[in-house]
Amino acid sequence: MSAGTAQLRRLAPVSDSFTGIDFSAIGKQLGYGHVVHSDNVHDGSVIPVPVAVISSGPGPVALLVAGTHGDEYEGQILAHELIRELEAEQLTGTVIIVPAANSPAVRGAARVSPIDAGNLNRSFPGNADGGPTAQVAALIAGELLPRADFLIDMHSGGSNATYLPSAFIYRGPDEELWEAKLRAVRLLGLPYVMVVAPLLEPASLSSAGDLAGVLTISTELCGAGTVDRQVLSTIRGGMPRMLADLGIMRRDTDAGDAAPVAEPQWLELVPESTVTSTVAGLFEPLVDLGESVLAGQPVARVHFIDELDRQPRVFHARIDGVVAIMRRPTLVDPGAHLLHVAELLESPPA
Repeated sequence: MSAGTAQLRRLAPVSDSFTGIDFSAIGKQLGYGHVVHSDNVHDGSVIPVPVAVISSGPGPVALLVAGTHGDEYEGQILAHELIRELEAEQLTGTVIIVPAANSPAVRGAARVSPIDAGNLNRSFPGNADGGPTAQVAALIAGELLPRADFLIDMHSGGSNATYLPSAFIYRGPDEELWEAKLRAVRLLGLPYVMVVAPLLEPASLSSAGDLAGVLTISTELCGAGTVDRQVLSTIRGGMPRMLADLGIMRRDTDAGDAAPVAEPQWLELVPESTVTSTVAGLFEPLVDLGESVLAGQPVARVHFIDELDRQPRVFHARIDGVVAIMRRPTLVDPGAHLLHVAELLESPPA
């Protein structure tokens, strides 16, 4: 997409891809994006993607996305709260909120869409003429992202994993945006920041944001297919503070916790972070989430289900670091990542 085309789309007040949304209007609008699909259930109907737009008029634009994976809940709850509670008078710009991006997956309590098995966070930039998940990706990347100055994609570990409560950022895409990412995640106030390689997942929303030159951060808000009350409280306080710093929320309104923000712990995921099972069986962790470990330390073992006299297979950390991600289901097959050990950085990454 050329810069000129992106600017025209940004300024376009309405789009045939949405019902109930005029992007030039002031106030709060609740509508939905269109996904058209024909099968035994959806023939002759639209699969709605809920969208809210809250605007005070011209100014910077934030795009907040949750429910990219349907079984990740803290971000969804925060998105719904913001839709209900945020008013145009509190803003100096616009907030676009997508609380259930992969709405079939949200309704199915699943990571991927039950309609086409599509993983939305591996589907960008999408295809407006493709299947349901590809259409959602095209709706976000082609219609909403070009309007945005800031993007946050809110994830958790889902039903399959638990993460340390973290902001999650791809390195780059340039020095200016990298510095802006570091500032934003500090203000968000989560206790950890996980740093990963540039364009780690090329078809993710984070990569789409980086490729579009939009200030983009993500989160990993615990997980386990449930809601962590403490991390939800933390991000409730941090989101308004960050939006105020970005010039999107008025500073004379409730802009989050006024107390000084503690410096997060900086972690980096590297290829050697993974501890991966080579056998099938029952996963037993030997360490806890957040625990410091050393390279070569036993961190997990897998018990064989049918070989009753066989000792469990023991797995070791490959690097020194902090246990940052822990698998949730106990039953594993070969290739399952049991946990991830992140390198602990002494200072914010340059």
